[in-house]
Amino acid sequence: MALEQRLSLKQTLQLRMTPQLRLAIRILQVSRAELESIVADELCQNPTLEESEAEADRLADTATRTGDVETSEAESSDEAPAREKEEVSNVSEVDWEEILERSPGDFHGSIGTGSDRDDNRANFIENTAASNGEDLVGAMLDQLNLVMMNEEERRVGSIIVQNLDSSGYLACTPDEIAFMANCPVEFVNEVREIIQDFEPRGVASLDLRECLLCQLSAIGYETDDYVVQIVDKHLPELESRRYEKLAKLLGTTVEEVLECHRIIQSLDPKPGRNFDEGDTRYITPDAYILKVGGEFQVVLNDEGLPHLRISHYYRDMARKSEDGKDTKNYVQDKIRSATWLIRSIEQRQRTLRKVVESLVRFQKPFLLGGVEHLRPLVLKDVANDIGMHESTVSRATANKYVHTPQGIFELKYFFTSSIRGTDGIDVSSESVKQRIQQMIGSEDPKQPRSDQWISEALAKENIDIARRTVAKYRELLGILPSSKRKRYVVGG
Repeated sequence: MALEQRLSLKQTLQLRMTPQLRLAIRILQVSRAELESIVADELCQNPTLEESEAEADRLADTATRTGDVETSEAESSDEAPAREKEEVSNVSEVDWEEILERSPGDFHGSIGTGSDRDDNRANFIENTAASNGEDLVGAMLDQLNLVMMNEEERRVGSIIVQNLDSSGYLACTPDEIAFMANCPVEFVNEVREIIQDFEPRGVASLDLRECLLCQLSAIGYETDDYVVQIVDKHLPELESRRYEKLAKLLGTTVEEVLECHRIIQSLDPKPGRNFDEGDTRYITPDAYILKVGGEFQVVLNDEGLPHLRISHYYRDMARKSEDGKDTKNYVQDKIRSATWLIRSIEQRQRTLRKVVESLVRFQKPFLLGGVEHLRPLVLKDVANDIGMHESTVSRATANKYVHTPQGIFELKYFFTSSIRGTDGIDVSSESVKQRIQQMIGSEDPKQPRSDQWISEALAKENIDIARRTVAKYRELLGILPSSKRKRYVVGG
Protein backbone atom coordinates (compact mmCIF):
# COMPACT_ATOMS: atom_id res chain seq x y z
CA MET A 1 0.00 0.00 0.00
CA ALA A 2 1.41 3.34 -1.05
CA LEU A 3 1.87 6.13 1.46
CA GLU A 4 0.54 9.57 0.62
CA GLN A 5 -0.26 12.89 2.32
CA ARG A 6 -3.76 14.34 2.38
CA LEU A 7 -5.52 17.38 3.79
CA SER A 8 -8.87 16.77 5.47
CA LEU A 9 -11.33 18.78 7.54
CA LYS A 10 -12.74 17.38 10.75
CA GLN A 11 -15.48 18.99 12.80
CA THR A 12 -15.26 18.47 16.57
CA LEU A 13 -17.08 19.82 19.60
CA GLN A 14 -14.86 20.95 22.45
CA LEU A 15 -15.85 22.22 25.88
CA ARG A 16 -14.18 25.51 26.79
CA MET A 17 -15.18 27.36 29.91
CA THR A 18 -15.26 31.14 29.83
CA PRO A 19 -13.11 33.11 32.28
CA GLN A 20 -16.29 34.19 34.07
CA LEU A 21 -17.33 30.58 34.63
CA ARG A 22 -13.88 29.59 35.86
CA LEU A 23 -13.91 32.42 38.36
CA ALA A 24 -17.44 31.59 39.51
CA ILE A 25 -16.52 27.94 40.07
CA ARG A 26 -13.38 28.90 41.96
CA ILE A 27 -15.21 31.37 44.21
CA LEU A 28 -17.98 28.84 44.87
CA GLN A 29 -15.77 26.06 46.17
CA VAL A 30 -13.24 28.00 48.28
CA SER A 31 -13.55 28.26 52.05
CA ARG A 32 -14.44 31.48 53.81
CA ALA A 33 -10.83 32.19 54.77
CA GLU A 34 -9.69 31.65 51.19
CA LEU A 35 -12.45 33.93 49.91
CA GLU A 36 -11.34 36.71 52.25
CA SER A 37 -7.78 36.24 50.98
CA ILE A 38 -8.92 36.38 47.34
CA VAL A 39 -10.88 39.58 47.97
CA ALA A 40 -7.94 41.15 49.80
CA ASP A 41 -5.54 40.27 46.98
CA GLU A 42 -7.91 41.66 44.35
CA LEU A 43 -8.32 44.88 46.31
CA CYS A 44 -4.53 45.28 46.28
CA GLN A 45 -4.06 44.43 42.61
CA ASN A 46 -7.13 45.97 40.98
CA PRO A 47 -7.28 49.78 41.33
CA THR A 48 -10.86 49.94 40.01
CA LEU A 49 -12.16 47.80 42.89
CA GLU A 50 -12.74 49.44 46.23
CA GLU A 51 -14.40 48.68 49.54
CA SER A 52 -17.61 50.51 50.37
CA GLU A 53 -18.54 51.36 53.92
CA ALA A 54 -22.19 51.90 53.04
CA GLU A 55 -24.88 49.24 52.77
CA ALA A 56 -24.55 47.36 49.50
CA ASP A 57 -27.24 48.03 46.92
CA ARG A 58 -28.64 45.80 44.23
CA LEU A 59 -27.45 46.15 40.65
CA ALA A 60 -29.87 48.17 38.58
CA ASP A 61 -29.28 46.18 35.44
CA THR A 62 -30.49 42.71 36.44
CA ALA A 63 -30.39 41.59 32.83
CA THR A 64 -26.59 41.61 32.84
CA ARG A 65 -26.33 39.35 35.89
CA THR A 66 -24.64 36.05 35.42
CA GLY A 67 -26.78 32.95 35.68
CA ASP A 68 -26.36 30.10 38.12
CA VAL A 69 -23.22 28.06 37.83
CA GLU A 70 -25.05 24.89 36.97
CA THR A 71 -26.89 26.66 34.12
CA SER A 72 -23.63 27.99 32.76
CA GLU A 73 -22.12 24.51 32.95
CA ALA A 74 -24.98 23.06 30.95
CA GLU A 75 -24.80 25.81 28.35
CA SER A 76 -21.03 25.55 28.06
CA SER A 77 -21.21 22.09 26.50
CA ASP A 78 -22.59 23.43 23.21
CA GLU A 79 -22.47 27.22 23.36
CA ALA A 80 -19.19 27.96 25.15
CA PRO A 81 -16.89 27.91 22.10
CA ALA A 82 -19.08 30.28 20.09
CA ARG A 83 -19.71 32.54 23.05
CA GLU A 84 -16.05 32.84 23.96
CA LYS A 85 -15.09 33.52 20.38
CA GLU A 86 -17.69 36.26 20.26
CA GLU A 87 -16.43 37.73 23.54
CA VAL A 88 -12.85 37.83 22.32
CA SER A 89 -13.79 39.50 19.07
CA ASN A 90 -16.05 42.07 20.72
CA VAL A 91 -13.85 43.17 23.63
CA SER A 92 -12.92 46.36 21.86
CA GLU A 93 -16.55 46.98 20.85
CA VAL A 94 -17.97 47.04 24.38
CA ASP A 95 -19.87 50.25 24.97
CA TRP A 96 -18.53 51.00 28.43
CA GLU A 97 -20.17 54.40 28.55
CA GLU A 98 -23.58 52.81 28.10
CA ILE A 99 -22.88 50.12 30.71
CA LEU A 100 -21.66 52.61 33.27
CA GLU A 101 -24.54 54.99 32.65
CA ARG A 102 -27.08 52.21 33.15
CA SER A 103 -25.44 51.20 36.44
CA PRO A 104 -26.00 53.29 39.56
CA GLY A 105 -23.21 55.33 41.05
CA ASP A 106 -22.51 52.91 43.85
CA PHE A 107 -22.13 49.62 42.03
CA HIS A 108 -21.75 47.23 44.93
CA GLY A 109 -21.20 43.54 45.33
CA SER A 110 -23.90 42.47 47.75
CA ILE A 111 -22.50 39.86 50.07
CA GLY A 112 -25.61 38.65 51.83
CA THR A 113 -28.81 40.60 52.25
CA GLY A 114 -30.05 43.11 54.73
CA SER A 115 -31.84 40.41 56.66
CA ASP A 116 -28.54 38.59 57.00
CA ARG A 117 -27.25 41.44 59.13
CA ASP A 118 -30.04 41.18 61.63
CA ASP A 119 -28.94 42.39 65.03
CA ASN A 120 -30.75 39.43 66.56
CA ARG A 121 -28.27 36.99 65.07
CA ALA A 122 -26.79 34.82 67.79
CA ASN A 123 -23.22 35.65 68.69
CA PHE A 124 -20.93 32.67 68.43
CA ILE A 125 -17.64 32.09 70.22
CA GLU A 126 -15.89 28.85 69.33
CA ASN A 127 -14.39 26.99 72.28
CA THR A 128 -10.68 26.46 71.80
CA ALA A 129 -8.05 24.66 73.78
CA ALA A 130 -6.25 26.86 76.25
CA SER A 131 -2.51 27.24 75.80
CA ASN A 132 0.22 28.96 77.70
CA GLY A 133 1.08 31.10 74.68
CA GLU A 134 4.68 29.80 74.58
CA ASP A 135 6.09 27.44 72.00
CA LEU A 136 8.03 24.33 72.96
CA VAL A 137 11.29 25.26 71.26
CA GLY A 138 11.32 28.70 72.89
CA ALA A 139 10.69 27.23 76.34
CA MET A 140 13.50 24.70 75.91
CA LEU A 141 15.94 27.33 74.65
CA ASP A 142 15.17 29.54 77.66
CA GLN A 143 15.97 26.68 80.02
CA LEU A 144 19.05 25.78 77.99
CA ASN A 145 20.44 29.27 78.50
CA LEU A 146 20.00 28.96 82.29
CA VAL A 147 22.00 25.73 82.61
CA MET A 148 25.69 25.79 83.39
CA MET A 149 27.38 24.31 80.31
CA ASN A 150 30.13 25.18 77.90
CA GLU A 151 29.61 26.68 74.46
CA GLU A 152 29.94 23.34 72.64
CA GLU A 153 27.27 21.72 74.83
CA ARG A 154 25.01 24.71 74.35
CA ARG A 155 25.47 24.55 70.57
CA VAL A 156 24.60 20.84 70.42
CA GLY A 157 21.71 21.38 72.82
CA SER A 158 20.31 24.09 70.55
CA ILE A 159 20.41 21.69 67.57
CA ILE A 160 18.59 19.04 69.62
CA VAL A 161 15.91 21.49 70.71
CA GLN A 162 15.39 22.71 67.15
CA ASN A 163 14.66 19.12 66.09
CA LEU A 164 11.86 18.37 68.56
CA ASP A 165 8.43 17.47 67.21
CA SER A 166 5.11 18.80 68.53
CA SER A 167 4.89 15.97 71.11
CA GLY A 168 8.33 16.74 72.52
CA TYR A 169 10.15 13.76 71.03
CA LEU A 170 13.38 13.99 69.06
CA ALA A 171 12.39 13.98 65.39
CA CYS A 172 15.70 12.46 64.23
CA THR A 173 18.27 10.00 65.55
CA PRO A 174 21.27 10.91 67.72
CA ASP A 175 23.49 9.85 64.80
CA GLU A 176 21.87 12.49 62.60
CA ILE A 177 22.28 15.13 65.34
CA ALA A 178 25.95 14.12 65.64
CA PHE A 179 26.38 14.53 61.88
CA MET A 180 24.75 17.98 61.92
CA ALA A 181 26.78 19.09 64.96
CA ASN A 182 30.01 17.42 63.80
CA CYS A 183 30.54 15.75 67.16
CA PRO A 184 30.51 12.19 68.62
CA VAL A 185 27.17 10.45 69.24
CA GLU A 186 28.13 9.90 72.89
CA PHE A 187 28.43 13.66 73.35
CA VAL A 188 24.95 14.15 71.80
CA ASN A 189 23.43 11.65 74.23
CA GLU A 190 25.09 13.37 77.18
CA VAL A 191 23.55 16.71 76.21
CA ARG A 192 20.24 15.03 75.50
CA GLU A 193 20.15 13.60 79.02
CA ILE A 194 20.53 17.13 80.38
CA ILE A 195 17.62 18.36 78.24
CA GLN A 196 15.44 15.44 79.38
CA ASP A 197 15.57 16.88 82.91
CA PHE A 198 14.03 20.14 81.70
CA GLU A 199 10.35 20.91 82.23
CA PRO A 200 8.32 19.15 81.05
CA ARG A 201 10.24 16.00 81.92
CA GLY A 202 10.92 13.53 79.14
CA VAL A 203 11.42 16.04 76.33
CA ALA A 204 13.98 14.97 73.67
CA SER A 205 13.29 11.27 74.26
CA LEU A 206 13.48 8.84 71.38
CA ASP A 207 10.37 6.79 72.18
CA LEU A 208 7.57 6.34 74.71
CA ARG A 209 9.58 3.96 76.87
CA GLU A 210 12.44 6.42 77.33
CA CYS A 211 10.02 9.30 77.97
CA LEU A 212 8.17 7.43 80.74
CA LEU A 213 11.41 6.22 82.33
CA CYS A 214 12.66 9.81 82.54
CA GLN A 215 9.49 10.88 84.33
CA LEU A 216 9.62 7.92 86.73
CA SER A 217 13.26 8.70 87.52
CA ALA A 218 12.34 12.32 88.28
CA ILE A 219 9.65 11.14 90.71
CA GLY A 220 12.20 8.98 92.54
CA TYR A 221 11.63 5.42 91.36
CA GLU A 222 14.64 3.10 91.08
CA THR A 223 15.49 0.51 88.45
CA ASP A 224 14.40 -2.38 90.67
CA ASP A 225 10.90 -0.99 91.25
CA TYR A 226 8.10 -2.89 89.57
CA VAL A 227 6.73 0.15 87.77
CA VAL A 228 10.13 0.85 86.19
CA GLN A 229 10.50 -2.79 85.13
CA ILE A 230 7.07 -2.75 83.50
CA VAL A 231 7.86 0.38 81.50
CA ASP A 232 11.32 -0.86 80.59
CA LYS A 233 10.42 -4.38 79.42
CA HIS A 234 6.70 -5.11 79.53
CA LEU A 235 4.76 -2.24 77.94
CA PRO A 236 3.06 -4.52 75.32
CA GLU A 237 1.68 -6.77 78.07
CA LEU A 238 0.47 -3.73 80.01
CA GLU A 239 -1.24 -2.34 76.90
CA SER A 240 -3.09 -5.64 76.47
CA ARG A 241 -4.00 -5.59 80.19
CA ARG A 242 -2.44 -9.00 80.84
CA TYR A 243 -2.18 -8.37 84.54
CA GLU A 244 -1.88 -12.02 85.61
CA LYS A 245 0.97 -12.60 83.17
CA LEU A 246 2.76 -9.47 84.37
CA ALA A 247 2.37 -10.56 87.98
CA LYS A 248 4.00 -13.92 87.19
CA LEU A 249 6.84 -12.32 85.22
CA LEU A 250 7.60 -9.87 88.02
CA GLY A 251 6.97 -12.30 90.85
CA THR A 252 4.41 -10.07 92.50
CA THR A 253 0.66 -9.78 92.97
CA VAL A 254 -1.99 -8.55 90.58
CA GLU A 255 -2.83 -5.76 93.04
CA GLU A 256 0.74 -4.46 92.74
CA VAL A 257 0.54 -4.56 88.94
CA LEU A 258 -2.71 -2.60 89.02
CA GLU A 259 -1.08 0.04 91.25
CA CYS A 260 1.83 0.28 88.80
CA HIS A 261 -0.65 0.76 85.97
CA ARG A 262 -2.29 3.61 87.87
CA ILE A 263 1.10 5.29 88.33
CA ILE A 264 1.96 4.93 84.64
CA GLN A 265 -1.41 6.39 83.64
CA SER A 266 -0.56 9.52 85.65
CA LEU A 267 2.51 10.18 83.46
CA ASP A 268 2.46 12.32 80.31
CA PRO A 269 3.22 10.32 77.13
CA LYS A 270 3.46 13.54 75.08
CA PRO A 271 5.23 16.14 77.21
CA GLY A 272 5.31 18.78 74.46
CA ARG A 273 1.62 18.81 73.55
CA ASN A 274 0.66 21.52 76.06
CA PHE A 275 2.75 24.15 74.30
CA ASP A 276 1.38 26.52 71.71
CA GLU A 277 2.58 25.52 68.24
CA GLY A 278 1.00 28.42 66.39
CA ASP A 279 -2.05 30.62 66.12
CA THR A 280 -5.35 29.18 67.23
CA ARG A 281 -7.61 28.47 64.28
CA TYR A 282 -11.24 29.38 64.72
CA ILE A 283 -14.10 27.93 62.75
CA THR A 284 -16.20 30.70 61.30
CA PRO A 285 -19.57 29.47 60.05
CA ASP A 286 -20.61 30.51 56.56
CA ALA A 287 -24.28 30.45 57.53
CA TYR A 288 -26.54 30.34 60.56
CA ILE A 289 -29.67 28.24 60.94
CA LEU A 290 -31.85 30.03 63.49
CA LYS A 291 -35.12 28.90 64.94
CA VAL A 292 -37.61 31.76 64.88
CA GLY A 293 -40.93 30.76 66.33
CA GLY A 294 -41.65 27.33 64.93
CA GLU A 295 -39.66 27.76 61.72
CA PHE A 296 -35.99 27.67 60.82
CA GLN A 297 -34.43 30.59 58.98
CA VAL A 298 -31.12 30.67 57.10
CA VAL A 299 -28.91 33.70 57.69
CA LEU A 300 -25.69 34.06 55.71
CA ASN A 301 -22.62 35.25 57.58
CA ASP A 302 -21.10 38.22 55.76
CA GLU A 303 -18.98 39.54 58.62
CA GLY A 304 -15.39 40.06 57.54
CA LEU A 305 -16.27 40.20 53.85
CA PRO A 306 -16.11 43.78 52.53
CA HIS A 307 -18.79 45.33 50.35
CA LEU A 308 -17.19 45.84 46.97
CA ARG A 309 -17.91 48.38 44.26
CA ILE A 310 -16.34 49.91 41.17
CA SER A 311 -14.40 53.09 41.85
CA HIS A 312 -16.18 56.28 40.68
CA TYR A 313 -12.88 57.72 39.53
CA TYR A 314 -12.13 54.84 37.18
CA ARG A 315 -15.74 54.70 36.03
CA ASP A 316 -15.38 58.28 34.83
CA MET A 317 -12.03 57.49 33.28
CA ALA A 318 -13.59 54.66 31.24
CA ARG A 319 -16.15 57.12 29.84
CA LYS A 320 -13.68 59.75 28.71
CA SER A 321 -12.80 59.50 25.05
CA GLU A 322 -9.74 61.80 25.31
CA ASP A 323 -7.81 59.23 27.31
CA GLY A 324 -5.28 57.15 25.43
CA LYS A 325 -6.29 53.83 23.94
CA ASP A 326 -3.91 51.84 26.12
CA THR A 327 -5.21 53.56 29.25
CA LYS A 328 -8.84 52.93 28.36
CA ASN A 329 -8.15 49.29 27.54
CA TYR A 330 -6.36 48.83 30.86
CA VAL A 331 -9.16 50.46 32.85
CA GLN A 332 -11.85 48.53 30.98
CA ASP A 333 -10.03 45.24 31.59
CA LYS A 334 -9.76 45.97 35.33
CA ILE A 335 -13.42 47.02 35.53
CA ARG A 336 -14.42 43.81 33.80
CA SER A 337 -12.31 41.76 36.22
CA ALA A 338 -13.81 43.55 39.22
CA THR A 339 -17.34 43.06 37.88
CA TRP A 340 -16.80 39.33 37.45
CA LEU A 341 -15.48 39.04 41.01
CA ILE A 342 -18.44 40.92 42.49
CA ARG A 343 -20.97 38.86 40.60
CA SER A 344 -19.18 35.60 41.42
CA ILE A 345 -19.37 36.43 45.12
CA GLU A 346 -23.04 37.31 44.79
CA GLN A 347 -23.70 34.05 43.02
CA ARG A 348 -21.73 32.11 45.64
CA GLN A 349 -23.92 33.52 48.38
CA ARG A 350 -27.13 32.80 46.46
CA THR A 351 -26.10 29.21 45.78
CA LEU A 352 -24.99 28.70 49.38
CA ARG A 353 -28.33 29.98 50.64
CA LYS A 354 -30.24 27.60 48.37
CA VAL A 355 -28.16 24.62 49.52
CA VAL A 356 -28.52 25.40 53.23
CA GLU A 357 -32.26 26.00 52.87
CA SER A 358 -32.55 22.62 51.17
CA LEU A 359 -30.60 20.99 54.00
CA VAL A 360 -33.04 22.54 56.46
CA ARG A 361 -35.93 20.94 54.61
CA PHE A 362 -34.27 17.52 54.53
CA GLN A 363 -32.70 17.52 58.00
CA LYS A 364 -35.37 19.28 60.06
CA PRO A 365 -35.68 16.25 62.41
CA PHE A 366 -31.94 16.56 63.11
CA LEU A 367 -32.23 20.27 63.87
CA LEU A 368 -35.00 19.50 66.35
CA GLY A 369 -33.76 16.25 67.92
CA GLY A 370 -30.04 15.78 67.33
CA VAL A 371 -27.79 13.25 65.61
CA GLU A 372 -30.13 10.31 66.29
CA HIS A 373 -32.60 11.84 63.84
CA LEU A 374 -30.11 12.57 61.04
CA ARG A 375 -31.53 11.35 57.72
CA PRO A 376 -29.50 9.62 54.99
CA LEU A 377 -28.80 12.16 52.27
CA VAL A 378 -26.80 12.32 49.03
CA LEU A 379 -25.83 15.21 46.80
CA LYS A 380 -28.35 14.19 44.17
CA ASP A 381 -31.24 14.73 46.60
CA VAL A 382 -30.27 18.36 47.26
CA ALA A 383 -29.40 18.95 43.59
CA ASN A 384 -32.86 17.81 42.50
CA ASP A 385 -34.49 19.86 45.23
CA ILE A 386 -32.90 23.17 44.21
CA GLY A 387 -32.63 22.47 40.49
CA MET A 388 -28.84 22.45 40.26
CA HIS A 389 -26.18 20.00 39.17
CA GLU A 390 -24.58 17.63 41.70
CA SER A 391 -21.13 19.08 40.99
CA THR A 392 -22.42 22.54 41.91
CA VAL A 393 -23.81 21.27 45.21
CA SER A 394 -20.53 19.50 45.90
CA ARG A 395 -18.57 22.72 45.32
CA ALA A 396 -21.02 24.76 47.38
CA THR A 397 -20.65 22.44 50.39
CA ALA A 398 -16.86 22.08 50.24
CA ASN A 399 -14.91 23.64 53.13
CA LYS A 400 -17.96 25.41 54.53
CA TYR A 401 -19.58 25.29 57.96
CA VAL A 402 -23.02 26.07 59.32
CA HIS A 403 -24.10 27.01 62.83
CA THR A 404 -27.19 25.04 63.89
CA PRO A 405 -29.15 24.64 67.13
CA GLN A 406 -27.23 21.36 67.56
CA GLY A 407 -23.79 22.96 67.12
CA ILE A 408 -21.41 23.80 64.28
CA PHE A 409 -21.09 21.25 61.49
CA GLU A 410 -19.39 21.06 58.13
CA LEU A 411 -21.94 21.02 55.33
CA LYS A 412 -20.53 17.70 54.15
CA TYR A 413 -21.56 16.23 57.51
CA PHE A 414 -25.22 16.23 56.47
CA PHE A 415 -24.51 13.94 53.51
CA THR A 416 -24.30 10.46 54.98
CA SER A 417 -24.67 6.95 53.64
CA SER A 418 -27.70 4.90 54.56
CA ILE A 419 -28.02 1.59 56.36
CA ARG A 420 -31.04 -0.51 55.50
CA GLY A 421 -33.16 -1.30 58.52
CA THR A 422 -34.93 -4.61 58.92
CA ASP A 423 -38.23 -2.72 58.89
CA GLY A 424 -37.41 -1.19 55.48
CA ILE A 425 -36.54 2.26 56.85
CA ASP A 426 -33.08 3.62 56.00
CA VAL A 427 -30.94 4.93 58.86
CA SER A 428 -28.05 7.39 58.61
CA SER A 429 -24.60 6.00 59.32
CA GLU A 430 -23.90 8.97 61.60
CA SER A 431 -26.91 8.13 63.77
CA VAL A 432 -25.67 4.52 63.96
CA LYS A 433 -22.25 5.76 65.12
CA GLN A 434 -24.00 7.86 67.75
CA ARG A 435 -25.95 4.81 68.93
CA ILE A 436 -22.77 2.71 69.14
CA GLN A 437 -21.11 5.44 71.19
CA GLN A 438 -24.10 5.53 73.54
CA MET A 439 -24.03 1.76 74.02
CA ILE A 440 -20.33 1.76 74.84
CA GLY A 441 -20.72 4.78 77.10
CA SER A 442 -23.37 3.03 79.20
CA GLU A 443 -21.56 -0.31 79.48
CA ASP A 444 -20.20 -1.87 82.65
CA PRO A 445 -16.42 -1.24 82.69
CA LYS A 446 -15.93 -4.65 84.26
CA GLN A 447 -17.73 -6.34 81.35
CA PRO A 448 -17.38 -4.16 78.23
CA ARG A 449 -19.63 -4.91 75.30
CA SER A 450 -18.06 -6.66 72.33
CA ASP A 451 -18.61 -5.69 68.71
CA GLN A 452 -20.72 -8.83 68.22
CA TRP A 453 -22.94 -7.90 71.17
CA ILE A 454 -23.44 -4.39 69.76
CA SER A 455 -24.27 -5.82 66.34
CA GLU A 456 -26.93 -8.09 67.84
CA ALA A 457 -28.33 -5.26 69.97
CA LEU A 458 -28.65 -3.01 66.92
CA ALA A 459 -30.42 -5.80 65.07
CA LYS A 460 -33.08 -5.78 67.79
CA GLU A 461 -33.52 -2.05 67.04
CA ASN A 462 -34.16 -2.88 63.35
CA ILE A 463 -30.63 -1.85 62.29
CA ASP A 464 -29.00 -4.57 60.21
CA ILE A 465 -25.25 -4.09 60.60
CA ALA A 466 -22.39 -6.61 60.56
CA ARG A 467 -19.85 -7.02 63.35
CA ARG A 468 -16.98 -5.82 61.14
CA THR A 469 -18.97 -2.66 60.34
CA VAL A 470 -19.43 -2.05 64.07
CA ALA A 471 -15.66 -2.44 64.50
CA LYS A 472 -15.02 0.05 61.69
CA TYR A 473 -17.39 2.65 63.16
CA ARG A 474 -15.90 2.11 66.62
CA GLU A 475 -12.41 2.77 65.29
CA LEU A 476 -13.63 5.91 63.52
CA LEU A 477 -14.99 7.09 66.86
CA GLY A 478 -11.59 6.49 68.46
CA ILE A 479 -12.89 3.82 70.86
CA LEU A 480 -10.69 0.89 71.88
CA PRO A 481 -11.84 -2.73 71.50
CA SER A 482 -13.55 -4.41 74.43
CA SER A 483 -10.40 -6.25 75.50
CA LYS A 484 -8.63 -2.92 76.08
CA ARG A 485 -11.62 -1.17 77.66
CA LYS A 486 -12.03 -3.73 80.42
CA ARG A 487 -11.22 -2.61 83.95
CA TYR A 488 -9.64 -5.41 85.90
CA VAL A 489 -11.05 -6.19 89.32
CA VAL A 490 -9.05 -8.34 91.71
CA GLY A 491 -10.95 -11.53 92.55
CA GLY A 492 -13.58 -10.78 89.85
